[in-house]
Amino acid sequence: MGPNFCFGFLSAVVGISVIVSNAMPAQISDSDLQAMMYLKHYGYMNETSSKSSSLIDYDSLKIAIKDFQRFAGLNETGELDNETITMIEMPRCGVKDKVGHSNSARRKRYALQGSKWRVSNLTYRISKYPSRIKDHLKVDKEIEKAFKIWSDATSLKFIPKKSGRVHIDIMFERGEHGDGDPFDGPGKTLAHAFFPQYGGDAHFDDEEKWSTGSYFGTNVFQVAAHEFGHSLGLSHSDVKQALMAPFYRGYDPNYKLDEDDMLAIQALYGTRTDEKKDDAKPDGEEDHTSSSHPDTSDAPDLCQDSSIDAVTKTKNGKTYVFKDEFYWQIKDDEIADGYPRRISDDWGGLPGYLDGVLTWSDGKTFFFKDDKYWRFRNKQMNTGYPKKISVGFEGIPDNIDAVFVWSGNGKTYFFKGDKYWRFESRSDPPVSDRYPRPISNWEGIPNDIDAAFQWTNDRTYFFKGTSYYRFNDRTFTVDSGKPPYPRSTSVWWFHCKASSRSHPNRSSLETGEEKVHHVDKTGNSKGVTSSSDEIKSDFDDMDVSMYQSSEGRQVICNYKPSQSAQEYNSSSSMTPFLVVMSFIQLLLAFL
Repeated sequence: MGPNFCFGFLSAVVGISVIVSNAMPAQISDSDLQAMMYLKHYGYMNETSSKSSSLIDYDSLKIAIKDFQRFAGLNETGELDNETITMIEMPRCGVKDKVGHSNSARRKRYALQGSKWRVSNLTYRISKYPSRIKDHLKVDKEIEKAFKIWSDATSLKFIPKKSGRVHIDIMFERGEHGDGDPFDGPGKTLAHAFFPQYGGDAHFDDEEKWSTGSYFGTNVFQVAAHEFGHSLGLSHSDVKQALMAPFYRGYDPNYKLDEDDMLAIQALYGTRTDEKKDDAKPDGEEDHTSSSHPDTSDAPDLCQDSSIDAVTKTKNGKTYVFKDEFYWQIKDDEIADGYPRRISDDWGGLPGYLDGVLTWSDGKTFFFKDDKYWRFRNKQMNTGYPKKISVGFEGIPDNIDAVFVWSGNGKTYFFKGDKYWRFESRSDPPVSDRYPRPISNWEGIPNDIDAAFQWTNDRTYFFKGTSYYRFNDRTFTVDSGKPPYPRSTSVWWFHCKASSRSHPNRSSLETGEEKVHHVDKTGNSKGVTSSSDEIKSDFDDMDVSMYQSSEGRQVICNYKPSQSAQEYNSSSSMTPFLVVMSFIQLLLAFL
């Protein structure tokens, strides 16, 4: 290998170095870097283009600046002029304005995110109050007024609750608060909210100087009214005077919906006079609204401890869960409003802390506790009860764990410990001498279960502790699915939102595809990917419905403005240089 080759090779390498050097973007100033991070954060620059710092240049930054200027109603210069910098530094909502960028202007108007609530009565709770406002009643009134601004324009109703599960949870938090989108202290991001498909909760930065009815500080009512717009399914509007514009304009004593806001919310929920027929209570429906709700402050919270004593579907088609001295009605998509209630208030003569319950096809419901059982039709107890289990259910032990009718043969099965018994009322004796048998015959079902029943999808559900198993009555084994069984009862049955709030865009570890959370009661595999056809039928039974392609969680990226331009430019320029030098050293070793 002669010197001419070596010289030619080195010349080629030098040429490559020059090309790489020329391809590098220019040095980015601190102000440009801060602007770029801001524009990324609010959706004006594609996240993919920022993963490699060497791909970021002033062309993409200029396009993003023009996009932001168009959205904010500024002159579209593509430059960081004083007007643009002032707008960037304004306090604002932390929800992003858009996804990607658009090269063509559109008519200014509202934007819809892609999901909405399917019910008209929405409950809310203030879980954490602002630390600066000691009078919580003032905050309650501000939040109530913020919801009223939306209910006045629609048929929506907002119901405050002090405990239990709610649709919209409101919290004043500081810094990192569990949803992956930390607050940044006074100014800048004031609050952010989740769209309906991700739970609807609203979080406010507790480090802000929150105020009520004052020009001092940041007004609770105005920020809350904006955030609740997101909770209802509205994205940011590029109409400057709209309530759903992203920037906080200061205290306005005449704050109200703009025509753009009105059109947006009514596009989702109709007008106030457009009452929904399905909000009317069917004949015989119990009135368990807050006005008829006795004190249940000592009731357990199913979202904190989802273990249950018993569950059944009664003759009237309603499903009830029993735990301690209380019970809840479970709908297809949520816990019904007005619950929990005390068992003794509605089920006359029935004790709490039940062992099991089942409802036969003739409409008779049997409750079991210790050595006794009670017979009801809906919530009316038949005369002559309780009776001894040994008399009415000969061959069945006392103190059972669970009881249910299996769809495979229509027979009644009792579970206790590691054994089970089959009961046939028309046989003599009703329990064959072949029983008890080991529960291990039910493949995948553990011993010592707490409750069991058959849902309308022809699957039998077994509950133990805070988890449950879905049993396929056709294959006689626990169903497979992603995530696998057992699953969390609180999330999938009681629709508690803690998990989805912490990880609103959870991904499958197996496929990396985005997951959507659903209540697991349709017989379909849950946790399906958003591209699956199953998602269409799953959403039919939820409080939340999807009506167009969703942009996902509002705030996609978290950035650290503390990174200097010097650090950024250093990390941007060193990587190609080191690659070229390493390549030279490697080839010189063979010369």
